[in-house]
Amino acid sequence: MKSVIVGCGGIATVHAASLSQLGESELAGFADIKKERAENFVAKYGGRAYSCLEEMLDQEKPDVMHICTPHYLHVPMAVYGLTHGVHVFMEKPPVISGEQLAQLEEAVAGSDRRLGLCFQNRYNPSVQEVKKLLASGEAGRIRGARGLVTWSRGREYYTESGWRGSLATEGGGALINQSVHTLDLLAYFLGTPLAVEAGIQNHHLKGIIEVEDTMEAYIRFADSTACFYATTAYCDDVPPLIEISCENMTIRIEDLDVTYYYRDGRVEKPEIDRKEALGKSYWGCGHKDCIGDFYRCVRTGERFMQDLPGMRETIRLMLGAYESARTARPVDL
Repeated sequence: MKSVIVGCGGIATVHAASLSQLGESELAGFADIKKERAENFVAKYGGRAYSCLEEMLDQEKPDVMHICTPHYLHVPMAVYGLTHGVHVFMEKPPVISGEQLAQLEEAVAGSDRRLGLCFQNRYNPSVQEVKKLLASGEAGRIRGARGLVTWSRGREYYTESGWRGSLATEGGGALINQSVHTLDLLAYFLGTPLAVEAGIQNHHLKGIIEVEDTMEAYIRFADSTACFYATTAYCDDVPPLIEISCENMTIRIEDLDVTYYYRDGRVEKPEIDRKEALGKSYWGCGHKDCIGDFYRCVRTGERFMQDLPGMRETIRLMLGAYESARTARPVDL
């Protein structure tokens, strides 16, 4: 297969490195409005550099396009790729609004190409370990959960980007950009979200950004509830924490570490495969496995579980949290 990447910023380095290590596809082209960025990738991985997505697709005729651009461009570029016969693998977020979700759904329904969404933390060995444990029944019924993300993003992160911090181009802040993976894992473990009530604040970047630096949410599932908190106003970047309270134990996940706290006082830490993270450690180590699984499904014709239908619950939860915060009322999902 032949692949191209549009958007040559930090996350594109993870996609390019993953493809290079997997050997699943030839990296044929890189596109960025700052062509020198694309040329830097070409110098390392080969292929050709472009400043225009349309020209790259026309010239290279790739099988797969990776979208690593600013948020507001994800859906327009995915729609263009799907309607021009290209499989699309898209970085988060899948959409920044309900209108974009409708556009993406229409494009997916009208195309015979695949859309894959990059929620790589589902592939973390620690997450897979807990998913298997919950499915086994050993932990008992899930009573509730909490997800915490405390990272640091300062003024320069927003002012030097050209797009972050604006509702029109980023779509949101601490939730849509930094912590949507943790929100997704709560849904991955607890099932279909039914309702959400959320609030947002801007504590440390008032007058600098339009988006939130902090979000808290209360999420109701069929048989349990979850508390969610995310902020970029902390002094450091630490691994997100997910804790699941079950009948027989409490399960805690921090990065690649898993701890089981049994009701009788026992504490266990299962052995977890310490896979290398290709990007920042707190991004998780699942990018390569997620990308590899997408290519396997394209090659075999199997369904990629992180397609648009597979991720719709997370998308609805994310958009519902923002709607709740804007309207100051709970939102049924």
